Amino acid sequence: MPDRAPQTVNTAKFIFVTGGVTSSLGKGIISASLAKLLQARGFRVTIQKFDPYINIDPGTLNPYEHGECFVTDDGAETDLDLGHYERFLNTPTSQANNVTTGRIYDHVIRKEREGAYLGKTVQVVPHITDEIKRRMLLLGQGDEFDVVITEIGGSIGDIESLPFVEAVRQLRWELPPYDSLVIHLTLLPYLKAAGELKTKPTQHSVRDLRSAGLQPDILVCRSEYPIPLEMRKKIALFCNVKINSVIESLDADSIYSVPLLMLKEHLDERVIKKLKLVGGASIPDLEAWKDFLGKLKNPTEEVTIALVGKYVELPDAYKSINESFVHAGAQNECKVTVRSIQSDHITPENITQLLHGVDGVLVAPGFGERGFEGKVTAIRYVRENGIPFFGICLGMQCAAVEFARNVLGLPQASSTEMDALTPDPVIAMMEEQKNITQKGGTMRLGAYDCELRKGSKAAKAYGRNHISERHRHRYEFNNDYLKQFEEAGMVASGINPETGLVEVIELQGHPWFVAGQFHPELKSTVQTPHPLFVRFVKAAIQHHKNEI
Repeated sequence: MPDRAPQTVNTAKFIFVTGGVTSSLGKGIISASLAKLLQARGFRVTIQKFDPYINIDPGTLNPYEHGECFVTDDGAETDLDLGHYERFLNTPTSQANNVTTGRIYDHVIRKEREGAYLGKTVQVVPHITDEIKRRMLLLGQGDEFDVVITEIGGSIGDIESLPFVEAVRQLRWELPPYDSLVIHLTLLPYLKAAGELKTKPTQHSVRDLRSAGLQPDILVCRSEYPIPLEMRKKIALFCNVKINSVIESLDADSIYSVPLLMLKEHLDERVIKKLKLVGGASIPDLEAWKDFLGKLKNPTEEVTIALVGKYVELPDAYKSINESFVHAGAQNECKVTVRSIQSDHITPENITQLLHGVDGVLVAPGFGERGFEGKVTAIRYVRENGIPFFGICLGMQCAAVEFARNVLGLPQASSTEMDALTPDPVIAMMEEQKNITQKGGTMRLGAYDCELRKGSKAAKAYGRNHISERHRHRYEFNNDYLKQFEEAGMVASGINPETGLVEVIELQGHPWFVAGQFHPELKSTVQTPHPLFVRFVKAAIQHHKNEI
């Protein structure tokens, strides 16, 4: 056999996670759970997602198409799986952690236009695959991480995923022995008529993977029922893996239970042995994680929060918000039941019925005119009835419009996004945005500083006056109206120190009425629940007790 290609300067080891049989099996959760177990042993771990679609990033995708767009500190619009990575590991990701086919091709085509290939014919192999490999290895260079986990989007057999699979095949050949492994996530369907699990789809999936040149080292098998020993032996035999590398992944009551299920299956031990990882603890330290799960599963309080948005039919559209309620609920030892309400359906006539029995209302972010007036109507109801309110991004802008119309006496007040000719544009586009024609990656994106007013509800929630939060928007509060707002009781409790833009507004004399221009849900994790969500849930608990 020829010698392997020389190793580039990498200090990390690489794990590649692929999926088969069907989509939505949970590669992101398995990747995050394995990363959590390795991190709990003391290893430095990061995860990256390679998506096979041609969009440069998911920033221009409809949430119904792809779920939530997750924004990182450095302003990257990324796949929602990066949210799972951050929530599990409590470490920030970046643009380097999410790469799409579109980004790969864009880079290669730009280089070709610059003449970088010296007249060669540019092809999928080697030029596209070389760029994929370069991106896959990028986070492993230097001395920041011990392990880099790479999740390959899509399913084995998808045409668009083939260049990624080919790149992994080449890397497996080029990297030194014991520096990489492949985990394949598959499905064992249960046939009710036969009364048994079936292994054939898994066999076919592994066959397709092997036909592409990749032999899985570990199989993680999703199943509704426990996998009998004889079936594990059969899978190991026909898929050419060791029996102790056939990992059972049962449906869990919570995604946060999966690390413990994978620990029970010894997934981390198999990985450590196959990669010959040294230096980690013999047993992962998961006490804080177990404490979180204990509070999550044994609440002493219960509240109902209305989530008012325009994409509520797809839970993944508000994934980070829903998970933030899980974190904040556990912190308060409270079960948070989220009641999703389509803002399109809200009218002044039905708002009382729709919000009956809720202990708090969160108005979600979004873009466009659809559902805007429903959100404004909901905010007026909670403002006038003393129900705890939390507005995020467009939710804050709706709160400003509602206040201007019904308190300041400006009945035609609006956002110029919804009404370009409004005589009272309390929300308007930033000057630097007005001449932009390209939509992708051109909003105010990523982390920006904010100074909180001392003694405000926001400052008390954070426990400090200087914060940094992530943004994703084009329109801002119009400071020409700030004096009127504050004189009427709606104060700007958070200001960007460089631009003077309003970041947080809150209503005085209300139990809890706080709204932020930023996206706090993007920074909530198991280890550090977001303080605004924690205080919002606490206010909802108090409201619930007052109503009893």
